[in-house]
Amino acid sequence: MKVPLLDLKAQYQTIKDEILEATRELYETQQFILGPAVKKLEERIALYCDAKYAVGVSSGTDALLIALMAAGIGPGDEVITSPYTFFATVASIVRVGARPVFLDIKNDTYNIDPQAMKDKITKLTKAIIPVHLYGQCCDMDAILEMGHAHDIKVIEDAAQAIGAEYKGRRAGSMGDMGCFSFFPSKNLGAFGDGGMVTTSSDTLYEQLMLLRVHGSHPKYYHKVVGGNFRLDTLQAAIILVKLPYLEQWTEARQNNAKRYRELFRREGLDGWVSLPVEKEDRHIYNQFVIAVQSRRDELRRFLNEADIGTEVYYPVPMHLQPCFKYLNANKGDFPKAEAAARKTLALPIFPELTDEQQAFVVQKIGAFYSS
Repeated sequence: MKVPLLDLKAQYQTIKDEILEATRELYETQQFILGPAVKKLEERIALYCDAKYAVGVSSGTDALLIALMAAGIGPGDEVITSPYTFFATVASIVRVGARPVFLDIKNDTYNIDPQAMKDKITKLTKAIIPVHLYGQCCDMDAILEMGHAHDIKVIEDAAQAIGAEYKGRRAGSMGDMGCFSFFPSKNLGAFGDGGMVTTSSDTLYEQLMLLRVHGSHPKYYHKVVGGNFRLDTLQAAIILVKLPYLEQWTEARQNNAKRYRELFRREGLDGWVSLPVEKEDRHIYNQFVIAVQSRRDELRRFLNEADIGTEVYYPVPMHLQPCFKYLNANKGDFPKAEAAARKTLALPIFPELTDEQQAFVVQKIGAFYSS
């Protein structure tokens, strides 16, 4: 049996006719840049995320970058974030000239632990970027309280968390801005790169709209230096087809997570494997990440040889990346992030995953640890 980490072809077959019709209409209109589909998608994403506005941008990475620019973050500023995240979170901070300041994570959710945040805040701190990792929101009450107390912008990195909730509030609606990715592997994926920034601030919305088109308004008159951060109309048209299915796909992922828990329990793997912990209201399982007590890389090779797709998110924490050596962080500075990098392994969780495929995955993990 073959079990891919993600099967986009299976999803495409269920909506193929709708996708082809939507793209055919776009080809007829030839409105490829900021066409009507972009505006329509922005309105629907804002509604879905409980935000006043949404601004379509070229990628999840550019969503983070433009959000920092809109917040006025630049050289000499500090931005607090997680060392255990995708590279773009930290790279975006560096690209605007600011300095990343890392805060270690929690052992159970892998999200930043706000307990130590007060010690990280200085007069140079201008923003906090909490990362809602794997589809589960951070402890936002503590983060927002700290942000408000010190007049610090809170920019949610919700690239993996569209539809996730914290105490009844949607990811992307709690901070000053929320940043989303439509990379194909996301729960709501495009057929290429794409992203979105949500906000309920009139001022930030106007700034985001300006920065998205090189800071130009009216055309050819530039008040600020922005960038080419536009979301392709083609990608917007495709996401519009997919958005009505998102809730059913999320429910399928959550059901797959429940099935994994039962299968692992039956296999008696409690001593070897720790399963994801659901701490907040709604985990949408962009990834199903287990932590293994030993031999993680050997287990991954064993599963790959059995045609089971896996991934390590992420093998090297950001503070140990060579390009950030100038930050003078050392091994051991963020032990929980480093432990997660050694122990975690993502298993297939996509909506179309079958019961038989899941049983095969857990059976093989059991076989590995019983050998």
